[in-house]
Amino acid sequence: MKGGGGPAKAEEPGPHLPKDQLPDVSYCIASPPPWPEAILLGFQHYLVVLGTTVLIPTALVPQMGGGNHEKAQVIQTLLFVAGLNTLLQTTFGTRLPAVIGGSFTFVAPTISIILAGRYSNIPDPIEKFKRIMRGIQGALIVASTLQIVLGFSGLWRNVARFLRPLSAVPLVSLVGFGLYELGFPGVAKCVEIGLPELIILVLIAQYVPNFMKFGKHVFQRFAVLFSVAIVWIYAHLLTVGGAYNNAAPRTQNTCRTDRAGLIDAAPWIRVPYPFQWGTPTFDAGEAFAMMFASFVALVESTGAFIAVSRSASATPLPPSILSRGVGWQGLGILLSGLFGTVTGSSVSIENAGLLTLTRVGSRRVVEISAVFMIFFSILGKFGAIFASIPPSIVAALYCLFFGYVGSVGLSFLQFCNLNSFRTKFILGFSIFLGLSIPQYFNEYTSINGYGPVHVGARWFDDMVDVPFSSEAFVAAVVAYFLDNTLQRNNDTVKRDTGEHWWDKFRSFSGDKRSEEFYSLPFKLHKYFPSV
Repeated sequence: MKGGGGPAKAEEPGPHLPKDQLPDVSYCIASPPPWPEAILLGFQHYLVVLGTTVLIPTALVPQMGGGNHEKAQVIQTLLFVAGLNTLLQTTFGTRLPAVIGGSFTFVAPTISIILAGRYSNIPDPIEKFKRIMRGIQGALIVASTLQIVLGFSGLWRNVARFLRPLSAVPLVSLVGFGLYELGFPGVAKCVEIGLPELIILVLIAQYVPNFMKFGKHVFQRFAVLFSVAIVWIYAHLLTVGGAYNNAAPRTQNTCRTDRAGLIDAAPWIRVPYPFQWGTPTFDAGEAFAMMFASFVALVESTGAFIAVSRSASATPLPPSILSRGVGWQGLGILLSGLFGTVTGSSVSIENAGLLTLTRVGSRRVVEISAVFMIFFSILGKFGAIFASIPPSIVAALYCLFFGYVGSVGLSFLQFCNLNSFRTKFILGFSIFLGLSIPQYFNEYTSINGYGPVHVGARWFDDMVDVPFSSEAFVAAVVAYFLDNTLQRNNDTVKRDTGEHWWDKFRSFSGDKRSEEFYSLPFKLHKYFPSV
């Protein structure tokens, strides 16, 4: 070769460098987008949270004896409380852009209260509905004390300090992936509406921006608004065109745009208020069962908070901030009990996924969405219009959002040594059991009508069935236990788990960026310092 030099050595490919903040996010927590864009993004979050807000009362209120009028009131109340809880969490809790909405975790103990024998002989269905609601309220009020105590006392901070990237992967991943049964099975209930929504959503969010020279971010950030509007109009045309006139009742309920019964039943203006259904009643067994559900929701919300902090391009969540958020979530469950929302509160997984889709993690956007929740919960007729979106459209959104949250959990593998056999064991074993054990419990329950533990007292059965029916809870407990007991004192093992990446975030003062993301407003951090 000319010059006497040998051939240039080819550069060997190297791994991607770990990042303690997610790159390429357009707006992080403290950097809000312009007001017009922020308002549209906030409205989009409002539309997404409507899914769970409508699905849970739609499933439970008829079993309680209520009709469309009661269902509309419960949806209004749940939405109103979700708005209050979201504002409290973003202002005084973790300060993350996390939406706090209704939780499916509380549904099982709620059904047990509905089926309690003391309500079976009430002839008036409306009176039956109110008495059952008061029983649910009492159980939620008692259950809220668990998260309030664990959060504000700092006990959950001590638990979170032993959570490392390795044990966070199964928790956060299955917080998203574990909700697979709410995804495509819901799409398939009305596939001619759900599947177009899924396809159009992916096309607008992922493919269209690649062909645009200008305004790429518009399609990426507002893909939900565009796709829902298109498919909702299409579904309405099918409805008014008579496509479902002779269809089975189940098909009509899931496909038609005029079968929710909410618009006619919702009042024009109504402000939900505490004890609107009467004085709560208390039963010790039901309260204990609801308390176990509250603990499961606590673990799941821990994973969701971690996912939100990553998606919003914040630094890893300090344990003291997480504990503070748990305490405020407990107060959120207390509000759910006082107002009567038929279920407890937790972090909305679907809204966490929306953060990743839009690449906008602004706190202001989520606060605007909370204002929309409160506004449309008071103006019932207008809110009922948006709440009448066919459930198959909502299920299509879940397919993308839950997948995004699961992928955020997998992203923590960048801090771990995947060539370690210990890492492979903890990951594989915890994730497999997290999927397999709940599958067994769910299959057993669907076949027999009750869970594997059946002693005759439904509240006691729920204390076992609810934790073991949660994929995220089972995986988190197994991974947390193994990661903290298996060769724990080995320095090499500590590096394999990614502990050294999170060490400086174990205290609030360990990294100066924590103050930017998590410090309390109004100079309250001077009176309530984080540790």
